[in-house]
Amino acid sequence: MFVGRKDELRRLEDAYNTGAFQMAVVYGRRRVGKTTLISEFARNKRTLFFTALEQADADNLADFTRVLSEFFGLPGGVRFDSWRDALDYLCERAAQERFVFVFDEFPYAAKRNTALPSLLQVCIDHRLQATGAFVILCGSNQGFMESDVLGRKSPLYGRRTLQMRLGPLGYRDAARMVPWATPDEAFRIYGCVGGVPYYLAQVREGSLRENLRELYFDPAGFLYGEPGMLLRQELSEPAAYNSVLRAVAGGATRPKEIAERTKVERNSLAGYLTTLVSLGILERAVPFGENPERSKRGIYRIREAAFAFWYRFVMPRVTQVEDGAGALALAAISEGDLDTYLGLRFERICREWLLAQAVEGRLPLRVDAFGSWWGPDPDRRSTTDIDVVAADTQSRGLLVGECKYRESFDETEAMRELERRAALVRDYEPKSFYLFSKHTLSDGTVEKVGGMPEWHLVTVGDLYR
Repeated sequence: MFVGRKDELRRLEDAYNTGAFQMAVVYGRRRVGKTTLISEFARNKRTLFFTALEQADADNLADFTRVLSEFFGLPGGVRFDSWRDALDYLCERAAQERFVFVFDEFPYAAKRNTALPSLLQVCIDHRLQATGAFVILCGSNQGFMESDVLGRKSPLYGRRTLQMRLGPLGYRDAARMVPWATPDEAFRIYGCVGGVPYYLAQVREGSLRENLRELYFDPAGFLYGEPGMLLRQELSEPAAYNSVLRAVAGGATRPKEIAERTKVERNSLAGYLTTLVSLGILERAVPFGENPERSKRGIYRIREAAFAFWYRFVMPRVTQVEDGAGALALAAISEGDLDTYLGLRFERICREWLLAQAVEGRLPLRVDAFGSWWGPDPDRRSTTDIDVVAADTQSRGLLVGECKYRESFDETEAMRELERRAALVRDYEPKSFYLFSKHTLSDGTVEKVGGMPEWHLVTVGDLYR
């Protein structure tokens, strides 16, 4: 099922329509939808599609030879003795006809034959650049693709004409993969499973808890072993990274707190955090208005929901799951605990919604900067935060939002507090206030806000509308 990816598909089509040689590099973690995107792009185009496997170099070459023979109609028994010979033949055909050549899971082949990037570079420089061939190198090993394909030391450096790092789907596209779900159900699924298309495809119509039991709390569940498998694919020391992610999921967001929980030396911890950020598993955030390079108040958060849920709820209960008591482990997680966790994911989709509204020109002021804010509150002699912040850095106009994923709360106090805290963001003037909530607010609040044009009420249903 192909969902979303409109911008990525358009970029591929635009490059193809130039008629000139192109080398696109498409990469991202396993199951994120790379092959599905490429297949959608390649539809109705003459396409040679080869997928390398984790096997011996000779076997990958034999498979490539078979694919070449079938694609070009070569007689049976044709054999290429080397990758150089096979690529030379590919270049000969590219000079005669235009086609798309997809080399999927390129890292598997290149790791078994380290000369392969150099051989491909020679083909591009001396032969393919003069043709209309459209080459796509695709891979799930993000570290390899960034260093050995896109990196400065790679023979292929500078040859790519287009590159895409695919991430999970946004919350609205993810909802299209569970069309039977109500807005709140779609959000709860997204908050627990995330936006990886293949993960969403495993979700069945029914209760969230039943899906969680089957996916996470069963040793045979599809998502039970997935985070560990992804870490082992990318990293040589997954145990330490596991500890770091468990600490962050448990609420340790600052390096000092993470080091104390994991007992990892601060010097070593910096490397682990940097790697997890580069893989898109963690993100580092700083208070709105501060320089990310110089700020000492940065915090770390798990970026992708499947990792966040697994390390928050599953990892501490692995023994129970392995013993066959996964259903009991899940039942011990209260709705309150689950809603508290989902509240943090709710803030993310509220920021995503605001960004989409800004792009569509639907906000009450022009904004060009987004984030969240935290810092000292002199009146309360404590620290405080603002969930959502957007601003026009030229006019210094500020938009702030409070996210309340709760069944009920003191609505008047929430509005009063947001107005008070907005004044703490230095050098900006609060212009607009947003209150995001799980349900429609009381009639009294709705009526009051009707006479306050600077205030806006947004529910989960509105986020999906």
